[in-house]
Amino acid sequence: MAEEKKETEKIEIPDKFKKLVEEIEKMSVLDLAELVKILEKKFGVSAVPQVITTSATPSAPSPSVEEKSVFNIVLTAVGDKKIEVIKVVRDVTGKGLKESKDLVDAVASGPQVVKENVKKEEAEEIKKKFETAGAKVELK
Repeated sequence: MAEEKKETEKIEIPDKFKKLVEEIEKMSVLDLAELVKILEKKFGVSAVPQVITTSATPSAPSPSVEEKSVFNIVLTAVGDKKIEVIKVVRDVTGKGLKESKDLVDAVASGPQVVKENVKKEEAEEIKKKFETAGAKVELK
């Protein structure tokens, strides 16, 4: 029912943006996603929200520190327990056995992204799973 309420709620659109909003409303979801990517590249920005923290101690002045809240999990080395690493890849990504094995095998030619845009807590858990299986992982 909350969705119905949003649909009936009127949003005041300034005249200077009415034509632009009308054009965007006509676009498909795929076109909108493509537009967002283009705007991100064009203006060097990201649509992913960032968490900014500052020092809690007022006597220690320090500039604002930007803390990442989303990470990409990159598998850099497999280790001795290749089968265990494949199992972790399957568990984390939901991919099939062949796709998981191919990803693990591809690490020999260079680091491979296992999962993208993962929240910090989940990324840390996944990293521990890989390290337990003997693999090396980086959070970027």
